Amino acid sequence: MTPLSPYWLRDNCPCAECRDPRTGQKLFQINDLPDDLSIAASAEVAGNLEVLWSDGHRSRYPLAWLDEPHEGDGRTEQGKRLWAAADFARGLPEAEWAAYLADPAEQASVLAAVRRSGFALLRGVATQDRQVLAVAASFGYVRVTNYGELFDVRVEPDPNNLAFTSAAIAPHTDNPYRDPVPTLQLLHCLENSATGGDSGLVDGFKAAALLREEAPEDFAVLTRTPVPFVFRDRRTELRADRPLIDVDALGRIREVRFNNRSIGTLRGDGLDAFYAAYRRFAAITLRPELQLTFRLDPGDCLVFDNTRLLHARTAFEQDGRRHLQGCYADLDSLASTLAVLHRRTAALDAIADLFAGEGAGEYLGEEVTMAEHMLQAAAAAEAAGAEPHLVAAALLHDTGHFHGALHGRDLMEGQDNRHSDTGADWLARWFGPEVTEPVRLHVAAKRYLCAVEPGYRERLSEASEYTLRVQGGPMGPEEAAAFAELPGAADAVAVRRWDEQAKTAGAETPGFDHYRPLLAALMR
Repeated sequence: MTPLSPYWLRDNCPCAECRDPRTGQKLFQINDLPDDLSIAASAEVAGNLEVLWSDGHRSRYPLAWLDEPHEGDGRTEQGKRLWAAADFARGLPEAEWAAYLADPAEQASVLAAVRRSGFALLRGVATQDRQVLAVAASFGYVRVTNYGELFDVRVEPDPNNLAFTSAAIAPHTDNPYRDPVPTLQLLHCLENSATGGDSGLVDGFKAAALLREEAPEDFAVLTRTPVPFVFRDRRTELRADRPLIDVDALGRIREVRFNNRSIGTLRGDGLDAFYAAYRRFAAITLRPELQLTFRLDPGDCLVFDNTRLLHARTAFEQDGRRHLQGCYADLDSLASTLAVLHRRTAALDAIADLFAGEGAGEYLGEEVTMAEHMLQAAAAAEAAGAEPHLVAAALLHDTGHFHGALHGRDLMEGQDNRHSDTGADWLARWFGPEVTEPVRLHVAAKRYLCAVEPGYRERLSEASEYTLRVQGGPMGPEEAAAFAELPGAADAVAVRRWDEQAKTAGAETPGFDHYRPLLAALMR
C-alpha cells in the first residue's frame, strides 16, 4: 500500500467520534489534531486497516475505500464521453416520460446520459403550458433569470433576443454574461409545424479538445483570455468576463462559453492572437461531423449541459407554428438526484442479495424460508390495503436475522439476538421511522398481544412460542400499558399480525422485485 499522509488519514476517520453518523459531517477542526500526530500502530484486519494513533484515538478504514480512485466532481472532461455526430447513428439517448417517472432505473439512465454525453431527450411530455417546469422539478430546481421562470421560444413582434425570431442561430451556449451561468437548459416542444427549424447540438468539450490537439497555442490563448460577455435590454444589464474555454487547476476542460452574439468589446494586448484562436475554434464548432441535427416533435423535451454543449437552430419559414418552452436549471441538482438514485439502487441491491442468498435458508424451524416468510408478510399487508410504509415494514421486519449484513443468529439456541433492534438500526440508513419503528417493535408487539388478546398465544406456531419465551414472554400489565402508548405501537401490532400469517409452505407471493419501486419511493 502507498504510504498515507497521517493528517489525511485522520481527517478522513469515519468513526462516530469524528463524523456525525447522520450527515457524515466532521465534528472537529483540522487544527484540533495534535502537531506531532503519528501512527502508533496499524494492522489489516478482515478487509480493514485498523490504526492506533499517537493520541490514543482508534480508526478503522475499509481497504476498498483506501484504494478508490479520485474521480473529481464530474464537471470536467474526465469521465465524459466526447462525441461527434456519427456516434449517435443508432439513436439519441432518450426515454419515454412516463417510463422515466415510473422507473428509477430509467430516470437514472437519462440523468447519467446528461452527465456523460451532455444531453438526453424525453419523449411524450404532455404538450401543455409549463410542463417544462415539471421536467426540471423531477431532478432539481428551476433557475430564474431575467427571462423569467420559463421562456417561450417563438417568433415575437418585438424580440429582445435573436432566439425569438425565425432566423438561423449558430452553435452557442446560453447566458454567458451571467456568473454563475445556468448550467442546464431544457427545451420542450409544444408545436413544430413550420418548414425548417431543426435543432442542433455540438459537443463543446470535443471541439475544445480538437483545438488543443491541433493548435495548442490557440487553446492556451482561449483559456487565459477573459472575454467580456454582455447583455442589455430595457430592464437588464449583465456582464461576465470569462474565457471561452475554462480549465481546472489540472488543465482539464471544465466549461465552454461560446456566444458570438453576446461578446462585448475586448480590449488590451494580444488581440491578434485572441482573434486568430477565436476564429479557429469557431471554425471547429461548425465542422459538419461535429453537428448533431434532429427535429424536435411535439412532446419532446431536450435536457442539455449549457456549460458544455453548444446548441443551434436552422432558419424556419413562418408557414406554420414553432413553439418551444424553455427553462434553466443546474447540474449540481441533477448530479445530486443521480447520486441518490445510485445510492438507493445499491441499497436495494444489497437487500435483494440478502433475500436471494441467506433468505433461501430455513426460518427458525418453520416450514418456510426466511425470504418466503417476509414476502408472505408483505403480500398479506398489500392484501389488507396497508399503507406503503407498512408493506415495507412487513417485508423487511426480519432483516435482523440475516448473518452477513448484520450478525450471527443465535435465537434458536436460547439467546435473544435482539434482531428487531438490529434490523431497524441497519434499515435506518435508508428508511425513516415510519418503516423502521414497526420493525423495531414487532417483537415487543408479539409479547404485547400475548398479554392483552385472549387466545392469541394459543395460535402461535411451535417455533414462535419458543422464541416468545426467549424474548421475555408476555408483557406484564404495566409494560403492556406503556407499549400501547408508543407512537408506533399500532403499526407494530399490524406488522406482527401479518408476521404470524406468513408461515404457509408453498404459498405464491410476488418476488422481491415487485416491491423495489415501493421501497425506492420510501427511501430517504
